[in-house]
Amino acid sequence: MPCRLDVPQNLMFGKWKYEKPDGSPVFIAFRSSTKKSVQYDDVPEYKDRLSLSENYTLSISNARISDEKRFVCMLVTEDNVFEAPTIVKVFKQPSKPEIVSKAPFLETEQLKKLGDCISKDSYPDGNITWYRSGKALQPLEGVVVLIFKKQMDPVTQLYTMTSSLEYKATKADIQMPFTCSVMYYGPSGQKTVPSEEAIFDIYYPTEQVTIQVVPSKTAIKEGDNITLKCLGNGNPPPEEFLFYLPGQPEGIRSSNTYTLTDVRRNATGDYKCSLIDKKGMIASTAITVHYLDLSLNPSGEVTKQIGDALPVSCTISASRNATVVWMKDNIRLRSSPSFSSLQYQDAGNYVCETALQEVEGLKKRESLTLIVEGKPQIKMTKKTDPSGLSKTIICHVEGFPKPAIQWTITGSGSVINQTEESPYINGRYYSKIIISPEENVTLTCTAENQLERTVNSLNVSAISIPEHDEADEISDENREKVNDQAKLIVGIVVGLLLAALVAGVVYWLYMKKSKTASKHVNKDLGNLEENKKLEENNHKTEA
Repeated sequence: MPCRLDVPQNLMFGKWKYEKPDGSPVFIAFRSSTKKSVQYDDVPEYKDRLSLSENYTLSISNARISDEKRFVCMLVTEDNVFEAPTIVKVFKQPSKPEIVSKAPFLETEQLKKLGDCISKDSYPDGNITWYRSGKALQPLEGVVVLIFKKQMDPVTQLYTMTSSLEYKATKADIQMPFTCSVMYYGPSGQKTVPSEEAIFDIYYPTEQVTIQVVPSKTAIKEGDNITLKCLGNGNPPPEEFLFYLPGQPEGIRSSNTYTLTDVRRNATGDYKCSLIDKKGMIASTAITVHYLDLSLNPSGEVTKQIGDALPVSCTISASRNATVVWMKDNIRLRSSPSFSSLQYQDAGNYVCETALQEVEGLKKRESLTLIVEGKPQIKMTKKTDPSGLSKTIICHVEGFPKPAIQWTITGSGSVINQTEESPYINGRYYSKIIISPEENVTLTCTAENQLERTVNSLNVSAISIPEHDEADEISDENREKVNDQAKLIVGIVVGLLLAALVAGVVYWLYMKKSKTASKHVNKDLGNLEENKKLEENNHKTEA
């Protein structure tokens, strides 16, 4: 604190004092103008804290609240005393305000203490303001209640300010920040220090419940597990619910989930849930349990005789339209099989397969192994080689199980082993031999399977004797070629008929045009006939 006086030339000494509240002085420092010495009075509160310079500026270290006084600089001459007062103000910035004793949560429609805002060690005292999302809160009965108090430490004389806030929350306060700030005065004027933000969990009652199927599936099939989950939109969410199953009027008390295992088709229906204490607040969902049944008649292994009829049916029962596919020996059929007269080529492994495309994993299949049996049937043919040196005898056999073929020469009974066999396809195959008989022989072909033994014979003349050959049996493979040739022949015949028809029409037109000319020709021909007859008569007369 500088001494606000001009130093006179006849100055004797300078002194500093302060005034008590009652106005009485307390001297604290003295300095002589001649000896340049400084003396400090025995004042305990300023011990070792004072310093007086040559120009009589007084310095006080380690300022205290008690230093807020009226200090006076005194310059003394032989005939006068000059005084200049200095009023000292002391300020202490408060600590940053902090929200303490925070409520763990706030409840809607209930006035509840949110917390205390505390700021410490202030001088002079300050004021506290609460904010919601940056907007200052004002007292409002039943909604915002503010209680402010301050305390002074008797030793430090510093103030602690506390403001308590009671608040009635709404759902709009969810995630809203609350702050407080302390306003105090410093040497340069009013200052403000804000607190950190505080966000409170807002509790509110459930107003709506929802029900879910977990995990979410587009389609549920028989054998699946279904977990129902009931949710309330309150905070905290309700932990217990009543679950209502189709056809059951009484609810099942459970946590927020309820699981049904290995469901069947009769589990299809409406599922509901509600709060324990608010049964009128209900959520529902419809669940369809998809199913698929397949019945194949007949199924398994079936043995039938060739020529028999065999009705086959594949019956489907499903929760929605199902696709049906027929397979034979792993090859897809265009339509379902139907057998009015069984053939050997009808034998095989049949599969009826069905699926619900919209339901993953819902497939069924049944199989039918069809066996077509038949007694051996034999037809023998012969053919002479163009060279005339050998003859080929063929034994065509049809039957299932595959018949065994044996060749013998009638009379001698000897067995012919040098034969050539074709592949066994659709119950048919043949065995052939090539011989060059020197005399007439009879060949016997024997075919035998588990059902019957069949024998057939064929007379074969010696190679020196010409004879009529039997036509070869047309194989299945060649039958299509024959059919194609027949179609070609029919096409040629039809073409020729059309050509003949056109020629007839042209001829008719030609004859019509030449009708007139024909009359003249006929007349000339008549004259020639008369002359001819006259000539014949003349010859007779001469005779």
